[in-house]
Amino acid sequence: MTPKMPRFMFTPVTPPFAGAGQEESVVTGYIERLESLGGVRATADDYGVAAPLALLIATGGTEGAALDLLGTRDALVPGEPVLLLTHPGNNSLPAALELLARLKQDGAVGRIVHLRGLDDDAGWAALEAALHDVSVRAELHSTRLGLVGAPSDWLVASSPDPTEVTRVWGPKIVSIAMEELSSAIEAAGTLAGGSPTGGATGTNSPSAPDAAPSLRDAATLVIEPTTADLAEAVRVHTALQAIVERHGLTALTVRCFDIVIQRGTSGCYALSELTDAGIVAGCEGDLVSTVGMLWAKLLTGQVPWMANPSDLDTASNVLWLAHCTVPRTVVDDYALRSHFESGLGVGIQGTLPKGPVTLLRIGGTTMESLWLAEGELTDTPTEENLCRTQARIQLLRGDVRELLVAPLGNHIVMIRGHHAERLLEWWETML
Repeated sequence: MTPKMPRFMFTPVTPPFAGAGQEESVVTGYIERLESLGGVRATADDYGVAAPLALLIATGGTEGAALDLLGTRDALVPGEPVLLLTHPGNNSLPAALELLARLKQDGAVGRIVHLRGLDDDAGWAALEAALHDVSVRAELHSTRLGLVGAPSDWLVASSPDPTEVTRVWGPKIVSIAMEELSSAIEAAGTLAGGSPTGGATGTNSPSAPDAAPSLRDAATLVIEPTTADLAEAVRVHTALQAIVERHGLTALTVRCFDIVIQRGTSGCYALSELTDAGIVAGCEGDLVSTVGMLWAKLLTGQVPWMANPSDLDTASNVLWLAHCTVPRTVVDDYALRSHFESGLGVGIQGTLPKGPVTLLRIGGTTMESLWLAEGELTDTPTEENLCRTQARIQLLRGDVRELLVAPLGNHIVMIRGHHAERLLEWWETML
């Protein structure tokens, strides 16, 4: 029977010399508290286990011993961020400061979590956050992200080398030809005509008879799409779901405008449905934004929305976003429209709830740059000259002028709530 994976492992580190106040007994209470949180005490022999590892720096003089332990760990679990736990006595903190400084000189990343006592609620909460951060990094490194078709031609600043995406962020990029998607759509059924008011869908896809009516019936309004349009949109979802299962994907991004050009339909519904089902799905073959969506979801638990900045006001620090797809779980209601740019297929015009939001954008040649902002979503406009789902955001932290003078690219990722501090801390200590 395979042993259960521990929540995390920890190793108390003591110096090679003996003396008063240098024994492991000075951190007995901390050891017991760590065990109560699900931690398992580990020696170097256990370091091949992939659970997060923390070193509990018991006293001063432990820098060399800790470096040896971390060298063993890195040989077995390469690149894992370092997590050092300290307490106020016995020169624990200064030893960790010296140790982390050396590790950073060597190119490592990590952080110190300072525990000021067994009743230090803030310190123990910081430990929980740090353990979650390490777990998120591990999830990113185990992700299989499908790139269906090449990135759209206009993403001239958002088409990184897939090997760099893997090196910096972790996801393995699985390249999938558009021809495979076309074949999967064909396998999902045969399109027939229809009308906005009903009639046969003409599809043999197992999901279409159920999904198309439920998609239509849950909408507050159906304007352009016909019954046949809805059935075709569902077929695209069925096809992408089959590709997800075939390749074992946990996320994907699609060169979706080719679907519009080649088949006269859109992938907007399919990407919305996949994201709602837990498969983060980005548009236009945008690897950068899809990684950003995945990161934000794993770290905060919020369902992400990817959109275009459509307008901004530097005087009032307001940004408007718009896109033709949105996860239906993040809107109060929705209407079914056509895809804006083409007038074809099915787009989703959702009403986003008002309230706090966080915006992010990753960028740079190796995805080494980050733009973060927080604000309040104050309105969901319905302008006819923009993509269907729209948002007006009053920025409270961050400056829209940065988008004009130092843009990282087009698409912006939005999540509910204010999470900039958590995202920034992860960025600074996990990459």
